[in-house]
Amino acid sequence: MSTLPPCPQCQSEYTYEDGAQLVCPECGHEWSADAAAAASDEDGRVIKDANGNVLQDGDTVTVIKDLKVKGSSLVVKVGTKVKNIRLVDGDHDIDCKIDGIGAMKLKSEFVRKA
Repeated sequence: MSTLPPCPQCQSEYTYEDGAQLVCPECGHEWSADAAAAASDEDGRVIKDANGNVLQDGDTVTVIKDLKVKGSSLVVKVGTKVKNIRLVDGDHDIDCKIDGIGAMKLKSEFVRKA
């Protein structure tokens, strides 16, 4: 059984090594084995803010839109800084704590990296 990753273009499982490159015999796509190793080290998810900047755990973000808190009359105002975010899987991909409100889950499309 091969431990090489499938082809990123056609998902063929018949990839092989050619020096420092990985090659797909079905579509002819070649890519770096180093890039494939780095991608497999991550869990494959890339979460970006509203401007397209990649977010990481521990970043500080700023809210770009007034957000109503479901189930209460509270509102997270534009410009609210949120420190030490944690990225999670799901529809709301940022887990954080906002001063005056408490624990919240936010969508990355409503924040920008500070």
